[in-house]
Amino acid sequence: MAAYVIRRLWQMIPTLLGVVLLVFFLFKYFGSDPSIILGGMNATPEQIASIRQQLGLDKPVWEQLLIFLKQIVTFDWGKSWATQEPVSALFASRMPATLTVTVPILILEVLLAIPFAMAVATVRGSLTDRAVMVCTTVAVSISLLVYVILAQYLFAFRLGWFPVQGWTKSFWVNLTTYAPLPILVVVAVGLAPQLRLYRSFFLDELGHDYVRTARAKGLSERTVLLKHVLRNALIPILTNVAVLLPGVFVGSFLIEVFFSIPGLGREILLAVNRGDYPVIQAFAIYLAALTMTVNLIVDLLYKLVDPRVVFK
Repeated sequence: MAAYVIRRLWQMIPTLLGVVLLVFFLFKYFGSDPSIILGGMNATPEQIASIRQQLGLDKPVWEQLLIFLKQIVTFDWGKSWATQEPVSALFASRMPATLTVTVPILILEVLLAIPFAMAVATVRGSLTDRAVMVCTTVAVSISLLVYVILAQYLFAFRLGWFPVQGWTKSFWVNLTTYAPLPILVVVAVGLAPQLRLYRSFFLDELGHDYVRTARAKGLSERTVLLKHVLRNALIPILTNVAVLLPGVFVGSFLIEVFFSIPGLGREILLAVNRGDYPVIQAFAIYLAALTMTVNLIVDLLYKLVDPRVVFK
């Protein structure tokens, strides 16, 4: 396993390098001129030239690329153009709020979708199965904005169970007071498609010969489902979670805006609106590294779920 991990880490280097080159040249040749953004429309040519010199934009392209690579290696992305706050400090200060929302969302979606999907798969073709499929189809068709508006109106305004907006420096207060409503909204949105997908995984496993053999041996339905079907279905489920994690991370951006959560997502959206290139570039690289790391962890979990998996 150690050799496999080392080999995968080596394979991640050229992939990450490709992302770095793509991000660099996209911002270099297709983005707006940073000196004009910082100087404003009324800046004089001398001011524009001074800003370009400070940012290193007057240097050759290869030298600018080396500076960009140095920023990635040292985690020193400079300062945000909008707030003058160091980008690394900005990420560190905004990340806890984002994780307070995204981690419970991911855990709840998986833990709720798996048993519900298994239960529905065992009664395939029944009235319950058809009713669940209709409900999930309707749920998938509804926009996130509708969920947000209804949740804020019903649970916050009418019932007063949760505050509409707010955030504090206390992790426990945030988790128990301000985070539950946005978590509830995102889980309600994400549970329907996950339930439909996981149901198909379980149905595929229930149709295999090993299930009929296990039942013929006299094993209880509970043992067949939990010991055999669930273990085999966890392989595609883990794959889906690996794909889902970056999506949950990015999808939380809108939730942070709607509920005024001072997380990284809201900061990224503000950076896009402001043309704050250092923040956007740092996020693009971090997200790529996170995606590759998650894929590696999930590949290792395959071996834990199914010992028959062989690393090549």
